[in-house]
Amino acid sequence: MTTRLQVNILAQGQGARAEEITVKQAVIAGWTGRDPVAVEKHIAELEKLGVKRPATTPIFYRVSASRLTTEGLIEVSGAKSSGEVEFVLFASGGELFVGVGSDHTDREVETYNVTVSKQMCCKPVAPSVWPVGDVADHWDRLILRSHIVENGQRILYQEGAVSGMLPPEVLIGKFCGAGADALPDGTVMFCGTFAAKGGIRPASRFEMEIEDPVLGRSISHSYGMSELPILG
Repeated sequence: MTTRLQVNILAQGQGARAEEITVKQAVIAGWTGRDPVAVEKHIAELEKLGVKRPATTPIFYRVSASRLTTEGLIEVSGAKSSGEVEFVLFASGGELFVGVGSDHTDREVETYNVTVSKQMCCKPVAPSVWPVGDVADHWDRLILRSHIVENGQRILYQEGAVSGMLPPEVLIGKFCGAGADALPDGTVMFCGTFAAKGGIRPASRFEMEIEDPVLGRSISHSYGMSELPILG
């Protein structure tokens, strides 16, 4: 099943151009940290919630392409889901782009089946992207950041440089196989996250950002959650 995303491509020195990206497959890469200590911290964080350890690190979950959205509101079942900021790769028209997204996940379902939990929720992405070529020479200086609105207050939830996670070429090689140097056209890949400050928890609103301090720009997006009742 395919889906179409309307995005603005923000190329350095060229301004913005609108483009429709046809997504054929969506991939959620998990446990992608370069530092095994940090990876273990995130695994332990999820174990406290009852989530089993992954079979491999990294691991690549597939979700329906229709789960991707640029909307500012998603519907979730009950009150036990939460977001996490990730850099997101988009392969389209023979080019590779990077943006920011949230692997919003049902934490209750995650305790008994991670793959199903990934499919349970929409995956918000910002409607703007950068060509990876614009940031390749200073990739490790990119910063990911998220805030949540909790009890009416805006709180820093996650923050860190992408140097904490495997770079795009490594993730692409591990997902596509040895020798691969490009994501298949139509692939969108979420590429991992950081531990949450104060622990993983739900919130009324989630804000996410990828910052390029070298070129002095950022891409951000936010969304709210509309809770659907669980009746049994």
